Amino acid sequence: MSTTSTSVTGGGEHSNDLERSIDWKQGLAIASGVPLLILPSLGYFPLWVASAAILIWGLSVLQGFMQNLAYAELATTFPKASGLPGFAQNVFKTQNYDGNYDKGKLIGGFSAWSYWFAWNPVLAIFAILVGSYLHGLFPVLGTMFTEYQLSLMSGGVIFSVLLIINCFGLKDSAILGYILAAISLIPLVVMTVTPFAIGAVEISNITNSWLPTDWSWDMHHILILFGLFAIAQWSACAWETAAIYGPEYKKPGTDVPKALFVCGAICLFSFVLVQAAVIGVLGVDGVLAEPLSPMIPVAEAAFGKAGAMIAIIMLIAAMILIIQTAYLGSARAMHSMATEGNLPRVFGKLNSRGTPVVAMVVIGLFNLILISMGTPAAILAASAIGYTCANGISLFAYVKAKNNPNFANLDRPFKAPKGWKNVALLFGLFNIPLCLIGVVYLNSLEVGWFSTWVGFIVLGMYLPIWLYTQFEARSQPEVALNAAAGD
Repeated sequence: MSTTSTSVTGGGEHSNDLERSIDWKQGLAIASGVPLLILPSLGYFPLWVASAAILIWGLSVLQGFMQNLAYAELATTFPKASGLPGFAQNVFKTQNYDGNYDKGKLIGGFSAWSYWFAWNPVLAIFAILVGSYLHGLFPVLGTMFTEYQLSLMSGGVIFSVLLIINCFGLKDSAILGYILAAISLIPLVVMTVTPFAIGAVEISNITNSWLPTDWSWDMHHILILFGLFAIAQWSACAWETAAIYGPEYKKPGTDVPKALFVCGAICLFSFVLVQAAVIGVLGVDGVLAEPLSPMIPVAEAAFGKAGAMIAIIMLIAAMILIIQTAYLGSARAMHSMATEGNLPRVFGKLNSRGTPVVAMVVIGLFNLILISMGTPAAILAASAIGYTCANGISLFAYVKAKNNPNFANLDRPFKAPKGWKNVALLFGLFNIPLCLIGVVYLNSLEVGWFSTWVGFIVLGMYLPIWLYTQFEARSQPEVALNAAAGD
């Protein structure tokens, strides 16, 4: 029985094969930028829930463990599928369907598109933050350029450099991940731990403002809480990206679980301690006074003015690392959709080193447009809608894969604990509808309806693109035949 439309043979019989070239440590290196996804929200969560932001981050990482156990099993059940985008497409498509429009295929493709839209805007968000930090680091730049211009230029340079590096293949991209992790994640840990070690963290700053004074457990605040969990999982559960390289691991049965859970342990440590350090040093009011860059005053408290300068440089390096992670993840989501017949075939083309270059070029240009939205919060609010949809549908895909007899005999080198389909169903329903409704409600309160409409419009664009793709496949049947060569 066919499990995917993509053959992965390490060199491949045809041009759309991804090369098996990395082990779990290299996959971890590429995904190790995920802890940095907390940076845009360090000042946002305390605005709504004060010090309880620490608890939300911890619970969200634990949610990631619950969800990623299911994803790890899917990754080894469908070792040729590219992470969440590939899982949903393989599970929902109708086997041996000979009609024109397979609704199951559309559902799987929409899940992949949602996942693409979840990771894609990370590039724009962190390009804006890089521009903001540069604007503060070098005052002379402020006299020459606006923050928007700096963000646009930063995005153009970073996207271009990463595109060139990634053209040489995923293995070389992992080497870049090692380098950036060494010069960014380690200093971030030091900046987090040092305030605790030198006594700069005041526990009373945390305990005296656990929740806002006007907090009540009415429907308004419960919806806010669901919305915060949706935005939190965009950061704290995103280490599932280690599974997206399933077709490129040498031994997916062991490499995928190792990469996932080591990354998860790092996230649990970093998300909780970073938020605790920031609130413990600055207090909730101090954090709200520095909503975009609260790590700078924390570094000043720990290391003095010179430390703040080092912190900015290291955080910029960290932002480049997470841009690299998002760039690779979203490009492979587009490649997966194209090889499954859910996006035009041009996005499935790889260069001689196995990199989806066309997809990466389109993603870079799209994010230069997104930068015009101006604020990370607005872009993240739209992106979180896509991530919530992708997780919900992917968890439902896990439940279907466990129940569908067509998948009963597939080899599962890694298995989640017995009965995990019930856990997956629970968290699937938590994502859709609860978190989805919550994030739409929270967006309407914080950034208005613009970002919500952007999210829905981008997601809605998938239907005409998918219909065109099906028309392309019917009008060029040899393309569909070549795409299925791996079956």
